[in-house]
Amino acid sequence: MRNVKIDEFIPKLKETFSQSDDLKCRELTVAGTRCVFCYIDGGTDKLLLEQNIILPLRNTAEFGPPYLDALNATVTYSEDITMLPVSNCAGAVAEGDVAFMIDGEDVSYVFSLRKPEKRAVAEPPTSSVLKGPREGFIEELKTNLSIMRRRLKTPDFTVKFFQVGRYSTTTVSVLYVRGIADMNIVNQICEKISRIDIDGVIDSAYITSYIQTKKNSFFLQAGTTEKPDVAEAKLLEGRVVILVDGSPIAVTLPYLVFEDVQDGYDYYSADWRASMIRIFRIMGALMTILLPGAYIALQTYHFQLLPLKFLMTLMAATTGIPFPPPIEMLVVLVLFEILNQASLRMPRYLGISLSVVGAIVLGDTAVKSGLISSPSVLIIALSAIGIFCVPDQVGTLSILRLLFLCISAVTGFVGMIILAIIIVAYLASLENFGTPYLAPYAPRINPDLQDGILKTGTSSIERRPYSIPTANRIRVRKNAKH
Repeated sequence: MRNVKIDEFIPKLKETFSQSDDLKCRELTVAGTRCVFCYIDGGTDKLLLEQNIILPLRNTAEFGPPYLDALNATVTYSEDITMLPVSNCAGAVAEGDVAFMIDGEDVSYVFSLRKPEKRAVAEPPTSSVLKGPREGFIEELKTNLSIMRRRLKTPDFTVKFFQVGRYSTTTVSVLYVRGIADMNIVNQICEKISRIDIDGVIDSAYITSYIQTKKNSFFLQAGTTEKPDVAEAKLLEGRVVILVDGSPIAVTLPYLVFEDVQDGYDYYSADWRASMIRIFRIMGALMTILLPGAYIALQTYHFQLLPLKFLMTLMAATTGIPFPPPIEMLVVLVLFEILNQASLRMPRYLGISLSVVGAIVLGDTAVKSGLISSPSVLIIALSAIGIFCVPDQVGTLSILRLLFLCISAVTGFVGMIILAIIIVAYLASLENFGTPYLAPYAPRINPDLQDGILKTGTSSIERRPYSIPTANRIRVRKNAKH
């Protein structure tokens, strides 16, 4: 390679960055040698740059080749010095590093002096914690990895990095425990990530959309969590965790649908309590999906199944409503979804006002005016409460609720039963990196039922889940010498 002059390098670098004003090129003469520092203003720790690099170089009397040895002997911040060809240093500068170039040299010396703004590690806003660790992932990847390293103090904990995005160049990390995770699954995930060709990666959801097997399915195909303790538990089960720089959401693979019934709180409470809560979560999810459709089916086709007093009360409440029952229920459901979306996007200080207006004023007025019936409001309210028993499945449960509502309006309970059979059969046919979607119940895997709907003691679970391919099944060694 030919020697590069600073007077030629700086204009080319500025042209590469489209004459961006936040690109700074600071020239410096070190022991008679002309040099230049190039960095992005705001992304570099200027104090470290000034005190630990520039100041020692100004005071040095000798500075010559080999320049890497000279830098290591001069500057006080030399842990992260890397050498790059001058033509490739623009990428490092864009990521927030400092490129140091010497006049007449064809290589640049890159200092990692990034100063990213980040929020403090705190309890995840999407996962309230009753018992257990209260720290959550943040948007800064290095902090998230340090949290995981602190939890898994073993050299078998492995991290693989990928750069994804033509313009964002986002760092994507694949985490697994060597000797526990199945390497076939690890290699499949790494291959899928390496093949991603996209302009930019904003969140881990972008990665999920590329590695899922069923592209058009509205069922989740990857687990997500903001809690390091949950991610650690997944890794120790043999799963793979994906962390994306700029996203606090960790992706876990392979994924089982029953994971969303489980919660970190289950493992910090009594077994009988965890089992009871899991049953309530399943009941809440079923209530969300089936209750509106069952109400329409009973009111329209199967009213003879209702007790007489209940039927008379229902008829008195629905008399005079201008809409047929299916349309009425659909209207109430649409209104609820609109209010829900509005509450999520409203400023926090207006959230309470929206709840009062939507739930009390609007609902009460609509019932008193005779546009909708009070039982419909009650049914949708119960369905809305149940949907948050399994918060990660809100999107899927909402779609299923609408499907069962529509088919019950046409065929009653018969259509609901047929639709349920079709959905269960479809879920049973799904696989996620060699893992049955409905495991451990379809197919039935008896050892994994210890941590199913009914949870046994953690000390009694001696093997890792058979539902997930792993390289090592043994979890507890009771006969180990202490």
